[in-house]
Amino acid sequence: MDLLQLRYFQVVARFEHISRAAEELMVAQPSVSRTVARLEAELGTPLFDRQGRRIRLNRYGAVFLRHVERALSELDDGRRALLDARDRGLGRVAIAAETLLTVTRLLGSFRAAYPDADVRLFQADAPEMERRLRAGEVDFCIASQPLTGPGLEAVELVREEVLLAVPAGRRLARRECVTVPETADEPYVTTRPGTWPRALLERLFAAHGLAPLVSCESDEPGASGDMIGAGLGIGLVPAMSRRIGPSAGIAWVHIDAPDCHRDLTLVRHRDAYLSEAAVKFREFTLSRPFMTHRLPDPPARG
Repeated sequence: MDLLQLRYFQVVARFEHISRAAEELMVAQPSVSRTVARLEAELGTPLFDRQGRRIRLNRYGAVFLRHVERALSELDDGRRALLDARDRGLGRVAIAAETLLTVTRLLGSFRAAYPDADVRLFQADAPEMERRLRAGEVDFCIASQPLTGPGLEAVELVREEVLLAVPAGRRLARRECVTVPETADEPYVTTRPGTWPRALLERLFAAHGLAPLVSCESDEPGASGDMIGAGLGIGLVPAMSRRIGPSAGIAWVHIDAPDCHRDLTLVRHRDAYLSEAAVKFREFTLSRPFMTHRLPDPPARG
């Protein structure tokens, strides 16, 4: 058993697809197949269930994967620790976030305070953030949804109200507060399933036995304001975006729902190595107000 086999197995397990794994690894597909087959032969146990050209990680593979990811993560941490000890800078800190709008000002301030830090930023959804944390590819995730993988710990940065953004001139734009059912006939601008704005939208509607009318679906939550301002529909937008995002042509309306908020958290793997840059980033983020200027509570209805 060697590191190449373990790396190949990890990537194949992630994609459950030999061709996609080969593309990720930038090697020929037969090489990936042979390497995984040799690993299974050495272990004496199949790690995947194969049905024609399709493969699925089986229960033996899932057990083995947990140990492989820990082992590879330790080796990657060792490599990073060695580089940090050799180099004169603060080392690298890697951060993943669902939308870059959330972290732009934070990272700008951090870079100004620590210019020797090597900062890397990735955009990812919740499952991809969990995977990157487990694999040691990032040090922190700034998440708007719970990340609950083994060994992950989260610190709440802020809880902020989520508002209804309405194109100016629409009937709801004249309201201060609306209920979810009152928006049921309106087209929504939102993000794809699995992202936090879509999850919140579906949860709010499901509480009333309804489903939202989705007219526009994107991959970038930060782009919703532009599309709403262009009149493509209404949408859920965090209060932060009212302050730092585009607001021309948009009216902001409170939603009469007790859980219409976003919890923003800083998540890390508790056992992962942190470079000096990563330690400084954590201290920097937790020691300063993070979007704490909140909007007033919704007015009482009636």
